[in-house]
Amino acid sequence: MIDILSFWKLGRKIKTTPSGWVSGNAICCDDKRGRGGIKVSANGWSYSCFNCQFTASFVMGRGLGFRARQLLTWLGVSDSDIDQLNLDSLRHRSVYGIIDDRQRVAMAITDIKFDECDEFPPFSELVTPEHEAQWQYLRQRGVPEDYPVMTAIENDGVHWVRPQVIIPFMHHDQVVGWCARFLDNRQPRYINHSQPGYVFGTDLQRPAWQHVIVTEGIFDALSIGGLALMHNTVSDAQARLIRSLGREVTVVPDQDRAGMDLVDRALDLGWAVSMPEWPEGCKDVNDAVICLGRVGALLTIFQARETSRIKIEMKRKQLAKRLLS
Repeated sequence: MIDILSFWKLGRKIKTTPSGWVSGNAICCDDKRGRGGIKVSANGWSYSCFNCQFTASFVMGRGLGFRARQLLTWLGVSDSDIDQLNLDSLRHRSVYGIIDDRQRVAMAITDIKFDECDEFPPFSELVTPEHEAQWQYLRQRGVPEDYPVMTAIENDGVHWVRPQVIIPFMHHDQVVGWCARFLDNRQPRYINHSQPGYVFGTDLQRPAWQHVIVTEGIFDALSIGGLALMHNTVSDAQARLIRSLGREVTVVPDQDRAGMDLVDRALDLGWAVSMPEWPEGCKDVNDAVICLGRVGALLTIFQARETSRIKIEMKRKQLAKRLLS
């Protein structure tokens, strides 16, 4: 297989994130702010540009697509090497393709597809320690340093004159939407660009995990490694996507009146619910992580996890009384 990183690093100043992305000036557009990135796995690679949203990927056992060929050509890979890679991949498929096809057919039953994002805030770049206000805000919210949060460094005179962080919505290593969280005290605080049925945080999950925690907010999910619904209910499409992960589901609603609506939906879906007794002032998962740390918050969530409908209803009534007091 072609060592794509050696071509990517040639003549380019690069940075490597803890999650494995190797970023540098994108080759697909006139980028001078290091907004392109390549991530290599054991069986292939993915490329993403946060400037023009060009993406390409390759997995051994599948044919080279047009975008993958285009990217390799831009990087200076010869046509003969590209053709040889495609041939080697097809040979690999002849050995492993049957198993791979069966797995992908099984996944397709429940996997929800999303279009790549064709609209992204202009002039954005990765948040690094040089972006002092944004970096400090993300650290305070418990956001992992390896998640590619962006910020707009220029503006269109309408939306992006305000300080903000921009959180890409990822699904299968592709950008399928985004959320802008403004850092001043003006309204609106958030602008979302998402697709129906999307659940934030699927790319945060790890293969060995047996449980998945479902929360309401994006920062809840980022700080705990969970999923975010981005509202206080679960659509049918979101439920199918969450179930497709094949894990034990625990819903952690915000501890406010709106959050109690999420409990009803969780009960209808037969999912476990957790309503921990957090310290005063903690109304959601992110508050708990900030107060107790990630491990401490996780312990409280699993200790309060209930599957009994009767016990969940009792806990909700207790919480409702506390909210009214």
